[in-house]
Amino acid sequence: MSFEPRILGFLCNWCSYAGADLAGVSRIQYPPNMRVIRVMCSGRVDPKFIFHAFELGIDGVFVMGCHPGDCHYLEGNYEAITKFDMTQKFLKAINFDKRVRLDWVSASEGTRFGEVVTEFIKHIKELGPSPLNGGNPDEDILDKLKAIKLAAGSNRMRALVGREKTLLESENVYGEQIIEQRFNILMDKAIKDEFERHQVLVALEKDSNSVKDLAVELNIDPSIVLEHVITLKTRGLVDFQEIKGNTPIFMRLWVK
Repeated sequence: MSFEPRILGFLCNWCSYAGADLAGVSRIQYPPNMRVIRVMCSGRVDPKFIFHAFELGIDGVFVMGCHPGDCHYLEGNYEAITKFDMTQKFLKAINFDKRVRLDWVSASEGTRFGEVVTEFIKHIKELGPSPLNGGNPDEDILDKLKAIKLAAGSNRMRALVGREKTLLESENVYGEQIIEQRFNILMDKAIKDEFERHQVLVALEKDSNSVKDLAVELNIDPSIVLEHVITLKTRGLVDFQEIKGNTPIFMRLWVK
């Protein structure tokens, strides 16, 4: 039996959803694999929506919006680009970055809608089914995806994404302006740190553990794990539980 991927599409109300409607009215042929969620703006698509879709076994996620410069909300699609770039970088950690796509379709581009959907579905067919698709999902990938979802929603990542445009276009109080290359370095480091940090958190949700054992389980250097544990402790998410022999054991704290 040939593989038929399950695709989820987030389409903006004003352009891409109207383009999909035009494709239907015009009887433009394209594969029926994509199920659509209409959103008011592509910038409204929170990364956690995409991560949750993959947790449910979706094989690919398509986000469509108005062409840059034509957004109904002026800059919503530029916000979508920023969120999508971060999302794709996180997903690269589990080799899911090629299972997402961001593209632009206007209300008058019914033909283009059919073309980009057909192309993406063909691409996902070539990748094959998601390892989370079916009754026996990969538990290691599920744990990493859970860590990614938590990391992307952290205050640090939300602050960087929300302030990217301001940081790149405006000077600070000292008259300094950050260049894009430096910002990208900061963003990449934040993504790596927060992903590892939340892997530690997800592991501690299952069982209290030592830094050494966490390092072995997650394949992360023990000194880095210790830094993450200390940071999580300052955030009120992790705390010292007990000492076994000479080894400190840490536990997950649940914020009410």
